[in-house]
Amino acid sequence: MVVYEQIPILSSKTRCSEQGGLILISLLSAHKRFMELLAKEDRSSRSTRVTMDKILTMPELKSNPFRKRICNVFSTSELKDGSLTFEDFLDLLSAFSDSATLEIKSHYAFRIFDFDDDGTLDRGDLENLVNCLTGETDDTRLTPEEMRQLISNILEESDIDKDGTVNLSEFQHVISRSPDFVSSFKIVL
Repeated sequence: MVVYEQIPILSSKTRCSEQGGLILISLLSAHKRFMELLAKEDRSSRSTRVTMDKILTMPELKSNPFRKRICNVFSTSELKDGSLTFEDFLDLLSAFSDSATLEIKSHYAFRIFDFDDDGTLDRGDLENLVNCLTGETDDTRLTPEEMRQLISNILEESDIDKDGTVNLSEFQHVISRSPDFVSSFKIVL
């Protein structure tokens, strides 16, 4: 049995409407899943973090080519190790939920694709993005010329201000023209 005081976000009294009840059920489900990822000896501590290696065992992330970037983007660890607290885990689930807005989803997608965390998608980020999507084996990797041409095409379509990078606003503009983005950018427990 879960005691609400054990769940940091639920420790204050909450009024439950019908929607609140659904939210509470989702929170309890997320908490249960988070606790399953923790080692038994760590389950009693409120400040416990789940390691990236454990998070990556989740079937919902296991085959995602951006799984490590997802952990790093949502992790608040000062060690930059991709480990997640329960609050980090909730942020991740919230951003990938069906109810997250296009703005929220595109913001986090941009951060995930911004491999060097400099606030823009440059040629290096786009190359990493393409390699994640195509795989990095000799059979699937693009030739240097194919990669150069693809990145040039991406920038031609996306780089509105022609500065050689894609900023968040430009990225969101491109995503807004992609009707499948919101429904495909999700993780369901």
